[in-house]
Amino acid sequence: MSPGLLGFVVVALIGFALFLLIKSMNKQMSKIEVPHEGDVHDEKVKDDEKAR
Repeated sequence: MSPGLLGFVVVALIGFALFLLIKSMNKQMSKIEVPHEGDVHDEKVKDDEKAR
């Protein structure tokens, strides 16, 4: 006995939900600003100079 149409519909809906979740995750990840390594080093130097 095979799952039939209902099984296909359920798997298709799960796949579509996964697609929407990945699309939303990529949108949120693109909003994150990651500082470049040089920027972090420059801020450390500025902080060290302020501490003196």
